[in-house]
Amino acid sequence: MAVNTSADAPLPVGEVSRLIGRWIDRLGAVWVEGQITQLSRRPGAGVVFLTLRDPSHDISVGVTCYRQVFDAVADVVSEGARVVVQAKPEWYAPRGQLSLRASEIRPVGVGELLARLEQLKKSLAGEGLFAPERKKTLPFLPQLIGLVCGRASAAERDVLENARHRWPAVRFEVRNVPVQGVHAVPQVVQAVKELDALDDVDVIIVARGGGSVEDLLPFSDEQLVRAVAACRTPVVSAIGHEPDTPLLDYVADLRASTPTDAAKKVVPDVGEEYERVQWLRDRARRSVEAFVDREERGLRHALARPVMEDPHRMIEVREEQVTALADRGRRTLGHLLDRAASELSHTHARVVALSPAATLKRGYAVLQKADGDVVRAADEVTADEVLRARVAEGEFTVRVENVPAENVPVGNENVGNENVGNQESA
Repeated sequence: MAVNTSADAPLPVGEVSRLIGRWIDRLGAVWVEGQITQLSRRPGAGVVFLTLRDPSHDISVGVTCYRQVFDAVADVVSEGARVVVQAKPEWYAPRGQLSLRASEIRPVGVGELLARLEQLKKSLAGEGLFAPERKKTLPFLPQLIGLVCGRASAAERDVLENARHRWPAVRFEVRNVPVQGVHAVPQVVQAVKELDALDDVDVIIVARGGGSVEDLLPFSDEQLVRAVAACRTPVVSAIGHEPDTPLLDYVADLRASTPTDAAKKVVPDVGEEYERVQWLRDRARRSVEAFVDREERGLRHALARPVMEDPHRMIEVREEQVTALADRGRRTLGHLLDRAASELSHTHARVVALSPAATLKRGYAVLQKADGDVVRAADEVTADEVLRARVAEGEFTVRVENVPAENVPVGNENVGNENVGNQESA
């Protein structure tokens, strides 16, 4: 239940401490995992005092246990060891201090640690933190390298000396941090974030020498892995020796087997690069010389051609060909026109000879009825029928006076007789 208080009716410190203790007493026992940072075993005392720290965060809590509880694991547990503790929260009212009363302590073995790391590895891989497409490319020649390592450590010396031996002008921004123990993870994470925030830093190297599995555990911590995955600057992992593979190796953009190997992979060798530049320059010179020689030969061959020695010769040859073709075309066209004119004259003569006008000029006439039909037989006309006669120089009309008797239609004797008379009179 909430306690009603005010500035006029405050609670004494003892009452507040007592209420907190009552609330904590209602909590049950819990299993807690952490790393022992302090261990106090006073001679003759029946209680052992421990400080249990979270390896990933700057948080610790005091633990007390009876001597017989600690003696059960005293041979395998010391400062720096990871343990799992079953304890009940307790409130020490006189000092206002929270602690845990341990009833059982279990050391975390290497096998169990490796199993947990494998499970964490699968979980992080499932999130895509180890995917190759996330890897960033390292710059060819970094101007400023961030280095996270232990103070005055062999790893720091190896990276600095080898890098400067390969490229003397390279510069470093060094962050010295604990690389093992309970303070390692938060300080390494902080150093990485600081270097990543600097715009001048081109690449970050996290380096540490060899050690046991427990010593290298900070570099498999989930908090550190996620911090490196979030970096915008390429990160190189150089932890331990060749067989050591903390989770930092999987999330880093480049894994180096040792700190010395990291220096070789990050910084190019000035001697090798100078030789490569010399080789490329020689190769370029040879390529240019070969190209110039090839083009000179081609130019000489082109200049040796007749068309280049006497450019007008080609025009003259083409002029002669054009003139010959023009004359040939003119002659061919003349022959065609002459033949066509001859054929036209012959055709005209035939047309004139076969035309009706020529026939009329010879004294013939064409008789046409009133409707324009041409008279071709005597039985096509009747007596007194007016016909139009066309001659060579004009036309005139004529009247039929009689029709031969053989042309009178059968069965009309009177008409026949009449026609006969008309014919006679005609």
